[in-house]
Amino acid sequence: MAALYALYESASGYSLFSAKGIDEIGQNVEAVRGSVADLNRFGKVVNLVAFSPFSSALDALNQCNAVSEGHMTDELRSFLELNLPKVKEGKKQKFSLGVAEPKLGSHIYEVTKIPCQSNEFVLEIIRGLRLHFDQFIKNLKPGDLEKAQLGLGHSYSRAKVKFNVNRVDNMIIQAIFLLDTLDKDINSFSMRIREWYSWHFPELVKIVNDNYLYAKVAKYVEDKSHLSEDKLSGLTDVVGDEDKAREIIEAAKASMGQDLSPIDLINVKLFAQRVMDLAEYRKKLYDYLVTKMNDIAPNLAALIGEVVGARLISHAGSLTNLAKCPSSTLQILGAEKALFRALKTRGNTPKYGLIFHSSFIGRASARNKGRMARYLANKCSIASRIDCFLEKNTNAFGEKLREQVEERLDFYDKGVAPRKNIDVMVSALKTVESNENGKAAEPENRDGGDGAEKKKKKEKRKRDAEEDESEKTDKINGEEGGVKKKKKKSKGESTDHPSATTEEKKKGKKKKKSRKEEDSE
Repeated sequence: MAALYALYESASGYSLFSAKGIDEIGQNVEAVRGSVADLNRFGKVVNLVAFSPFSSALDALNQCNAVSEGHMTDELRSFLELNLPKVKEGKKQKFSLGVAEPKLGSHIYEVTKIPCQSNEFVLEIIRGLRLHFDQFIKNLKPGDLEKAQLGLGHSYSRAKVKFNVNRVDNMIIQAIFLLDTLDKDINSFSMRIREWYSWHFPELVKIVNDNYLYAKVAKYVEDKSHLSEDKLSGLTDVVGDEDKAREIIEAAKASMGQDLSPIDLINVKLFAQRVMDLAEYRKKLYDYLVTKMNDIAPNLAALIGEVVGARLISHAGSLTNLAKCPSSTLQILGAEKALFRALKTRGNTPKYGLIFHSSFIGRASARNKGRMARYLANKCSIASRIDCFLEKNTNAFGEKLREQVEERLDFYDKGVAPRKNIDVMVSALKTVESNENGKAAEPENRDGGDGAEKKKKKEKRKRDAEEDESEKTDKINGEEGGVKKKKKKSKGESTDHPSATTEEKKKGKKKKKSRKEEDSE
């Protein structure tokens, strides 16, 4: 039977154990689980082979990060190659290494060809090592291991939580949730104030349809019996239309509503003010969401819009999770119930989820909505990955992807062939580079304004000198060729000597040929 070694990564260093005499407890997981609690029984089976402490707290953090990502560091490789039996190429190995992380085991096998395994049996052994680790290391003082674990845990968590303050997608998730809640609250409160104030002024509901405007008018009018022509200018400012203001005044004169007491009118006025405040705060929150989306996911916002992009991010959990999603998953994101219902009843699966709220799906014809949803999901997946992993904040890629979707719509409607994806991405990269070069050139021009003026003057002098020389050469060439008329030349034109001389030579050869022909005749 092959010998089993177990690698345990503690907060203080790497340790390698050999699990000998496994037959005593058996390969059964339940038997191992029962023997782990007993140190005397577990100590006979597992023995310490080697221990390599970390040099510092920073080294421990780097090693911990590498292990969590499934990467084998140089220190771990040298530790394993030094303490494990040598690997014989082309032959079956007589040992195997048990690890807790399967990704780490696969990377160790790819680099060093050391056979690794990670199963329930190995995990139970590592659990026992974690439980009795301080008993195997003799030189450890009581409390040292707990301090190392606490310090490493704090530093590891701090490194994982560390982020760019300007790119926090959690703020987008909270903002879009609050926006949806505010929409529901404003609608319900607006219905309540309509019902409440309609007891006093029922005709106002048919005249004013907008919820925010209705609350504004209800607050301004208060008691309909006091509404007269004197308040026409103020009511016009509130409504924004003089004809509608006159209609409200005329309706108030012949209103069928009942009178309200002053206390009731005060409560209606206060509630109308609350609804107006909520509506104004909703506008501010929307502006905040737009700015955050342009900071965090500018390409996704440029492609599909700020609200729909924020809904996709919130439904996926984060921008990173959305970037990990394939386009097929992103296409039906938000339609999970319909998907599982279709799978259960063996019906047609949904074609779109949250991306249905995009204007592109609405503009597509009925037979092309599914195609458009699939294409749009593909572009949204590309845009989310660019936003997640690109360090530069630019929306050039999103604009180009939007142009591609527009071209695809034209292709479905008119048959116009769209551009290739590689051409669009190359043009997007060029625009990004040009924008960067423009930004870099701005401070140079600001700093070196006097130098730029001097350079312009020198260039003008050179151009004037070149023009003078060209005019002189034109005069000389004109005298040699027997040209009587002189052409006036603009300042931007310039002549070259070689071209003029070659033309003159050709003319001279033609004249000689004509003379020879005349002599022969």
